[in-house]
Amino acid sequence: MIRPVYSATAQPNCCLSEIVIVNLPPDRYNTAMFFIPYGTRESTPRRSFPYVTVALVLINVAVFAFEIYIMMTLGEAGIINFVNQYATIPASVTGGNFLQIGLLSSMFLHAGLIHLLGNMIYLLPFGDNVEDRLGHLRYLLFYVLCGLIATLVYVAFNPRLDVPLLGASGAVAGVLGGYLVLHPRGTVKGLFFIIILPLPIRLPAILFIGYWFVMQLFSSVASLSGNTEAANLEVAFIPHVAGFIAGMILAPLLARKQEIQPELPFDGTGIAARQ
Repeated sequence: MIRPVYSATAQPNCCLSEIVIVNLPPDRYNTAMFFIPYGTRESTPRRSFPYVTVALVLINVAVFAFEIYIMMTLGEAGIINFVNQYATIPASVTGGNFLQIGLLSSMFLHAGLIHLLGNMIYLLPFGDNVEDRLGHLRYLLFYVLCGLIATLVYVAFNPRLDVPLLGASGAVAGVLGGYLVLHPRGTVKGLFFIIILPLPIRLPAILFIGYWFVMQLFSSVASLSGNTEAANLEVAFIPHVAGFIAGMILAPLLARKQEIQPELPFDGTGIAARQ
């Protein structure tokens, strides 16, 4: 999730370049910049089409298209007012507006094209398998709860902040946590970029997602200290950690009762052919 760099009050001097944060979720300090996942492999094949995951992607894309439309028709003041209304403003929540719509709608807003694409790139390869294990309706509940918990934890750590928070990263982090606990021996298929050369490789899910979580945890601690570069970034790391932990807890609770089959261990340590 990210924090736009303008305050909750619309500023006429704000320009589009200031509210578009270019980052691949969860942030630019991990393997996302060099390793882009496009699929996963589990011992138990997916049995159903991921209708909810696809719908979530389409909704996020549609909302972002609407943001562009507002920007083109109403200008910068219009998009700022829109974000202030439908993003989460911690100070507003702690000030008594506990039921503001932004607690839910903020997870469908994005501050830039790369912000959107990065979140969706992470949602698609992991979300379909989590949805398959949970079922469509419980997966939707799981996704919303992870995003909501991530947002509320951020509000708890920043109760007086009047800067809008937006992005699907908290919910997507929950999907990553859910995938890891449901498929601990799964593998992640992706493209590893060396400069501009893409190499298809496979990594153990526990290694890829585990490294991601450790980076988020350290970045969250650094941002709380207020003395490092991470504290000045417009990336909210705390919701990533909170969403991930929520996903690990909620996924087993919401998973459909079924016979648990042992997963195949990771059988490759380097470059592998596409599957």
